[in-house]
Formats: sequence, structure tokens, C-alpha cells
Amino acid sequence: MKNKFLAAILFFLAIPAVCIFAQTDNPQYYKTDHYELYAENGAENGLPALGKELELRYDVYNKLFRFGALSSPLRVRVFIDPQQYDDYVQARLGTTRAGAVYLHYNQAERRELVVLQGSPETASMVAHQSFIQFLRGHISNPPSWMREGFAIYFNSIKFDPVTETLDYEENLAWLETLKGLGDKILHPREIMMRDTIVYSESAASSTTAGIYSRDFQICSWALVSFLLNSGDYFRTLTESFMVLSPTATAAENCSLAMDRFSSWADLDQMDTDFFTYIDSRKTFTELMDSGRYYYDAGNSMNAEMAFMSALDLRPTNYAPYYYLGLIYYDEKSYDMAEDYYKQSIEYGADEALVSYALGVNAASAGRSGDAVTWLQKAAELNPDRYKTRADDIIQRLSQ
Repeated sequence: MKNKFLAAILFFLAIPAVCIFAQTDNPQYYKTDHYELYAENGAENGLPALGKELELRYDVYNKLFRFGALSSPLRVRVFIDPQQYDDYVQARLGTTRAGAVYLHYNQAERRELVVLQGSPETASMVAHQSFIQFLRGHISNPPSWMREGFAIYFNSIKFDPVTETLDYEENLAWLETLKGLGDKILHPREIMMRDTIVYSESAASSTTAGIYSRDFQICSWALVSFLLNSGDYFRTLTESFMVLSPTATAAENCSLAMDRFSSWADLDQMDTDFFTYIDSRKTFTELMDSGRYYYDAGNSMNAEMAFMSALDLRPTNYAPYYYLGLIYYDEKSYDMAEDYYKQSIEYGADEALVSYALGVNAASAGRSGDAVTWLQKAAELNPDRYKTRADDIIQRLSQ
């Protein structure tokens, strides 16, 4: 399920061009409406495309958060040499980060997003870290659930360098991980108040290790997904952004946001609604299992709905296409069955299996020539499994 609010934003941004302009007097410096990009040792060729992507992302973020003007442009430093990138990040963090990392300091002029061009991790890390830079560029110490939850949520926005547009496909691998937590899933209040817990524990102890765990990140994403997709809470969410203070601590901003929610929402009911929402969201695996169950039971309508929903979640997975092909074959919609079978091959299905299905489908549709072609291919690809069956059908077709 795609968030309607986010889908509307991306549709809107696909229409007008973002105002981006380059400083031509220095090829290693590139300025856009909200960013200043600096190239290190040969990375200048990638500045315009990265500037375009960051501006598009900024507009998506701010259509939701609606922050005011920045006090100064957001700084981006771009590397093309992996060793130079690692050395630069290592010197500042004591360790390195794959692809991209946002460095935040108390002094605003030192803050920057550091990007390594060409790394396999760069695309996803730019998506993740650019949101953190955006948020902390306006609110230096935001509530941790907002920072972590929205960074993961927006991580699924992909930039197409050819069309220079963004597209969003919700990454429900996180949903499978969330459901795997079972009774370890945090309640909304626990997630929202995490910074006050850190503050109180750090006052009594020298360490807060484990407070910001992977489980907390996953639960923060779940809370963000719930609030964005639940109309009753969406307005309160957006109003909570308005009460954040650029100069407050994370614990203080956490309390400010929580006060806004507690003023307008029944927190006990929000707990119930949150877990109901999680239960209602189905993972790809759950949908495929459901579709197979209904298919085996002869309930083609429910099976089709389940496989279509699975297809929405993972449009490049071959399995939903194959099963939809089976359903349409059973319904004697042979042209549609053929289309789905062929798409399953495009996305990696067993070619021998699907070739045999295409041969049977063509034979049933009365297209003997196509049937023979597909059946012979199945027999060639996997003779042990399909040659005898294919030969039998071909012989009957020739009679």
C-alpha cells in the first residue's frame, strides 16, 4: 500500500522543474536553492545530478514538515575516490560509513552530508542520510523517533537519473522484521518518549548503550507508517512538527511533540489502533501464502486479490505473475494468462516451468503453432521433467 499523501507529492513534483543553477566560475562548487555542493578531486561531474536529486528530496520532505527558510544552505561534500572518502569520514567519526553519511556538529558551518559517488550503497544511503540532514538542518535535536522513523520511511524514495524524477515503493521488508519482534514491539508512547528515557538514564548512569537499538528503529518506522496512513492521527502528527524548537534538546522536543499528541489524541486508543494497523498490514510472504491457500481451495477471486496485493509490494518478483497466469488460465482468459506468464519469466521464474505453462495455455486457446514452440522449449530446457509431457501434448495437437 502506498501512502496517498506521499504519492500525491511525488506526482506534483514530476510536473514542474526544480530551480537549480550552477556556479560556472568554479567547477568543483555547485549551488542549488537549498544546497551547496563541493567536489573533491574529480567528483565535479556528478554534482548537477546529485543537486537535482537532493532538491527533489528536499521538496518531498518539506511538503510534509513545512519548515521555514533555512538559516544557511545545506552543505554536501562529494568524493569519487573510496580511500579519500574513508579517510575523511574516519578522521571525523573514528570509523567509516558506506555510501554516504551526515556529519552533525554544534557549529552549523561544520555540518555536512558526505557522499561517495559510485558506491553500491550510495543510492540508499543518500536517501537515508539526506533526510536526517534536512531534519537536523531545521531542528538540531529532533525527537529520535522522528529522525529514525522518517529516515527509514523516506529511504524507499528512489531517484531515476534518466527521467530526473522520484518514485516511492514502500519497503515492507521492514514489516516482516517488525512482525518478527512479536511482543517486543514498543507501544507508541514508549517510542515517542524514548529521548526522555535516555535523558533520565544518562543522568543516573554514564552509559545509555542499547537505548537506540535496531528494534527501536524498526518500531519508529512502524509508528511513522501508522501516523501517515491513519487519517485520525495525521493532523496531530503534522501539528507536532510545528511545536519543535531548533534550540531545544532531543528530550525537550520529545516532550513537546508528546504534549501535542496527548492534547488531541486518546493515547490508550492510539495504542490499540497502532497494533490493529500492524496486524492489518500484510507482508509479501503473508499475501503469497494467502493467495496459494485460496487458489488451492478454488477461491479464484480472493486468490487474485492476494496475488495482486503481493504484486503491488514487489513488482519485480516473479511469483505473483506466475500465479496470476494460472488463475487467468483457469478462467479461460488465455491472453491475460500469457501476459502474466511472460512477465514472470522476465523477473526470473523457472523458464522451463513457465514455457510449459505457456504451451498448455496456447493449446487451450487453439493456437497450436505457438503451443508446439513453447512445449518444445520446455522440453529442451528441462527434458527430464517436461519432454514426455510435452511430446504427448504435441502428438495430440497434430492429430
